[in-house]
Amino acid sequence: MTTLVLTVVGDDRAGLVSAVADIVDAHGGNWENSELAELAGAFAGIVEVSVTPERADDLRVALEGLAGTLAVTVHAGAGSAENPGRTVTFDVVGNDRPGIVREVSAALSAHGASIERMTTQTTDAAMAGGRLFEASITATVAADVAVDDLVGELERLATEIQVDVTLTD
Repeated sequence: MTTLVLTVVGDDRAGLVSAVADIVDAHGGNWENSELAELAGAFAGIVEVSVTPERADDLRVALEGLAGTLAVTVHAGAGSAENPGRTVTFDVVGNDRPGIVREVSAALSAHGASIERMTTQTTDAAMAGGRLFEASITATVAADVAVDDLVGELERLATEIQVDVTLTD
């Protein structure tokens, strides 16, 4: 099987997921994993699809037919690589301000950690007013990286940028 990764973006409306799923199914593809969301009136997502190699090009062409309704970009997937690292999951919560994601992602990168999944949101802070930033991050740390060093760096960073970082794994 060939793995394709689709990125999809368009004005949010009913039927967008169904349109993509119909094309994938019509070409013998299997919808494996996805993250889909409505963000500021736009629909955005990423979808992992598996399809036989001989049908992959036809699937790509068919997805191009969604132009005007939905912008779909097809990327060749790398497949599932063996990753001999440790998975670390943590939450970040604090008053929203520019730079939180940059600071946290830089700390992870500096320790050779690869972000596998990250979900962020801002909400109204109920009692204090202002905006509250929340993130849930899962990262893979190479086997030769001391996880305690990474955790220490995240704790130091949390104090500096005034957020709470909680290891959840």
